Amino acid sequence: MKGKTVIVTGASTGIGKAIAKLFIEKGSNVVMNSSDEEKLKATYAAFGSPENALLVAGDISKRQVGEKIVASAIDQFHSVDVLVNNAGVFQPKPFLDVEEEDLDRFLGVNLKGTFFASQAAVKQMLTQGEGVIINIGTVLVDHAIAGFPATAAVASKGAIHALTRQLAAEFGKDNIKVNTISPGIIRSPLQGKIGVEDADSLADLHLLNRIGEPEEIAEAAYYLSQAGFITGETINLAGGHTIGHSL
Repeated sequence: MKGKTVIVTGASTGIGKAIAKLFIEKGSNVVMNSSDEEKLKATYAAFGSPENALLVAGDISKRQVGEKIVASAIDQFHSVDVLVNNAGVFQPKPFLDVEEEDLDRFLGVNLKGTFFASQAAVKQMLTQGEGVIINIGTVLVDHAIAGFPATAAVASKGAIHALTRQLAAEFGKDNIKVNTISPGIIRSPLQGKIGVEDADSLADLHLLNRIGEPEEIAEAAYYLSQAGFITGETINLAGGHTIGHSL
């Protein structure tokens, strides 16, 4: 992946930060996006202000932001080889309490952000004759938890899973590969945002009896960025979360 151009949305914290860091270390040209410009700059500084990274702040739910990110990648690095649609919002809320603005928020960032960033990237990938899109979903789409009501958030992520398959079907002939990584519980700032004070307390949701680390998702993204014969797949990185239960 050295010299290849990789876009990572939601790159200032958690999974996105780990993905961006790994690709930068591997010598890729990385375009980092976040809606929080200050956090994005802080992350860039923490990485040592690498020359092979470019920052583009903006709310990915806005179509023009996705277009700006792709245009910046082309202008600075002359290609878009990999798009990692990591930016997302997630929050539990009982179904009967969900308001229209809640649903709009989840669909806006999670689905529209992924949809329109992919649309902008695919236009460039078609001119290149190849490309890779990696979406970030959730195991909760296929393995719901009764004690964790998050219908609006999960519905928006489910749409991403469906989008992955359809894009893979539509653009397979153009050598554009599209896959989803579906994480289990991963150690990240998200846990604190949704009220989980001790993420490790959720370890027994996974057969491996531990939660995942952001670097493990990054390694999967790096693999998929080079995998030549995988497309349309949803890959669960969940320590057995979808396979069985611990008693």
